[in-house]
Amino acid sequence: MLNNEDGDYLIKIAKLSIESYLKKGEKLDVPKDCPDYLKENLGVFVTLNEKNELRGCIGYPEPVAPLIEATINVAISAAVNDPRFPSLTTEEFKNVSVEVTVLTKPEIINVNSSYDYLNNIIIGEDGLIVENNFNKGLLLPQVAIEHNMDVETFLGNTCMKAGLNPQCWLDSDTSIYKFQGQIFKE
Repeated sequence: MLNNEDGDYLIKIAKLSIESYLKKGEKLDVPKDCPDYLKENLGVFVTLNEKNELRGCIGYPEPVAPLIEATINVAISAAVNDPRFPSLTTEEFKNVSVEVTVLTKPEIINVNSSYDYLNNIIIGEDGLIVENNFNKGLLLPQVAIEHNMDVETFLGNTCMKAGLNPQCWLDSDTSIYKFQGQIFKE
């Protein structure tokens, strides 16, 4: 578990990464003062909000890179590579708030019946990944709270994020994973 100081540090690095990339086109180096425990491989998402509206969100759901490097990479991607939005401008960046969500490793939810998912997901605590063939979608834990979703709605929206029918979670060919996230906001 990370503490609030760690979260503030990751937010600072995310902001510096975006600023460096927007102004100079350069990727920020890992700071020399970075604590070793922030170099552990962990999943992370960076979310950008402008006037309480989503402006970009990109992340690594799996622990494929050191947390500090992953934060730098996904911060830049959230600013300039989220396909839902045009690249962030330097002027826009002044009005953007940054949120960093550090993830636990996703674990498959094993159930006897698809309806058992309803009792194995905790709103506000669990994020979801839905996977069926080549389709995959992810929603962070805070999305369910922000949009006042119950478990069934959260499952349906994660299916749609994967480009699938909202009822795909009932299909035995669909795999559902859950993870938790520590959320740090500006």
